[in-house]
Amino acid sequence: KLIVSNLEILLDYCTRFYERQFITRVEANKGILQSFDENLTAYIYSNQLSFNGLPSVAYFADKLHLSPNYFGGLVKKETGKTALEYMQLKLLDVAKEKVLDTTKSLSEISYELGFKYPQHFTRFFKQKTGITPHEYRLN
Repeated sequence: KLIVSNLEILLDYCTRFYERQFITRVEANKGILQSFDENLTAYIYSNQLSFNGLPSVAYFADKLHLSPNYFGGLVKKETGKTALEYMQLKLLDVAKEKVLDTTKSLSEISYELGFKYPQHFTRFFKQKTGITPHEYRLN
């Protein structure tokens, strides 16, 4: 019992120390999040999505010169969402804009956004919004 108790105390201190690093670096973290958002926006609006799809968290962590674990923890602490959720929400915002443009078919839009198949785009869109892209376009 004594060893388990000491391990619990040690792990509690480790957790506190880990979380404290985000609190003590609030100003620096805001710059990192702003850079992440700018890089993500630039990536989405470039043609890279159609060729490479949505990049991994490690891709953006590398661009910001951070470890993927630290970067993921930072995004989660500051936004309340995981880095992947944040990227998907940003992609969803762009998808909503593009869906309202009736000059392009939903298939074209799905390929532009990096989805391999239009069905995957429809499933993603419905999962996040509750309606299909076609229904969103009609509303």
